Amino acid sequence: MTMEMPQIRLGGDGSWLELVQTGEDSWRVTADWCSSLSADFTAHLTGEEVADFAARMLSHVRAPSGSRFSAAVTPGRNNPLRLSAEPVGDRFAFFVQLTPNGDDDVCHLQMEINPIDATELRGMFAELLASLGF
Repeated sequence: MTMEMPQIRLGGDGSWLELVQTGEDSWRVTADWCSSLSADFTAHLTGEEVADFAARMLSHVRAPSGSRFSAAVTPGRNNPLRLSAEPVGDRFAFFVQLTPNGDDDVCHLQMEINPIDATELRGMFAELLASLGF
């Protein structure tokens, strides 16, 4: 029996973002916007960094404040992924910024993901945390 790698996918057919662990401290970041703009790259991230990111996101969607929030997957400048969320009723629209080379001023992709139900988001981030053993 093979164990499924930790992962999360946000979005639907039109625009989506996926973060999948491919090995120890290795994650695949993939995104697509209307089949017109895409990104697919490997990022060096520890399980602890991803778990911390998922926990921060989960805390915001568990107790929505009604205001925008943002979280980066790593605290430093070498950050491959930042999500900003905008509340839309009981849903959240996401603005994604990807920096494949880890430099905020070079080679980045920005896109929007349509609103996702808060209950669904809580489940997705909770599953990611559980799959990481947290």
